[in-house]
Amino acid sequence: MTELAGRTCPVAYRYGAEALANCPVDSAETLYVVGGLYGNPQALDQIKTMVAAEVAPVTLVFNGDFNWFNTDDKDFQRVNQFVLQHDAMVGNVEFELNAPDNDAGCGCSYPVTVDEATVERSNRIHARLKATARCHPDILAKLAALPLFRRYTVGSKTIGVVHGDAESLAGWMFDAATMGEPENQVKISSLFARSRVDIFASSHTCLPVLRRFKLSAGRCGFVVNNGAAGMPNFRDQPSGLLTRISVHASPHSRLYGVELDGVLIDSLQIDYDCGLWQKNFLANWPVGSDAHHSYFSRIVVGADYTLAQAITTD
Repeated sequence: MTELAGRTCPVAYRYGAEALANCPVDSAETLYVVGGLYGNPQALDQIKTMVAAEVAPVTLVFNGDFNWFNTDDKDFQRVNQFVLQHDAMVGNVEFELNAPDNDAGCGCSYPVTVDEATVERSNRIHARLKATARCHPDILAKLAALPLFRRYTVGSKTIGVVHGDAESLAGWMFDAATMGEPENQVKISSLFARSRVDIFASSHTCLPVLRRFKLSAGRCGFVVNNGAAGMPNFRDQPSGLLTRISVHASPHSRLYGVELDGVLIDSLQIDYDCGLWQKNFLANWPVGSDAHHSYFSRIVVGADYTLAQAITTD
């Protein structure tokens, strides 16, 4: 039986932890990791405001899926032109915009817990976005040149910024629902040494998580997944999230976070204009459309998820 498009993990997505260990390193005082913007221009505006409030320089890295709902030409250009002025990586959404066929669909590599109707809607959403992208070959060329992962130092710590996980662009090992399983605990603990990092920052799974892992010689490492910058992440909390990693205290209130040897790992709310974003969304995805069916409830009332599910640092 042929695997449904949207569940496959293309060979080109697979890089392995050792590739992350050997990629070039950039340094930053303050790193904003923005995953899952999903084409929300109001979230982008709020991120600009947050950066402007910082005292020290900020390195912005968009770790994939900054496109999704922005199927109109204006917002497609607006989002990509801003993102491409900063550090960026492809997510599966951007990778598949340049794919010559639609065999991988949206490229999400959805697990079996996601029903087929949702996967099929995602494939159709991506097909519509891809049609818009074809009208902008200059942007597509720049997206094709982006890396699959990046590596930074902040203070004494090394951060591996990925979209999915340390092995694959669309990997689900950093998913909150499965990260705590004993088998995954062992696998993920080994990834820190293989990747030569202290912190993994990811998104892809669309739900946030912060988890501590015990490593050798009394050390510990962290996986921090910001969930979605462009959609609500918790029940009755209508804001996106980004991950801030810095040697400086944040001028913004953190939703949650930890300190690792003087390096702050914080989850910050992106309090964008919800009313304007909903109006923008409905202009492209009215009632009855695929994206409205899959996402509008979350956009209005938040995800069926709580802070207690996200944070495990013991």
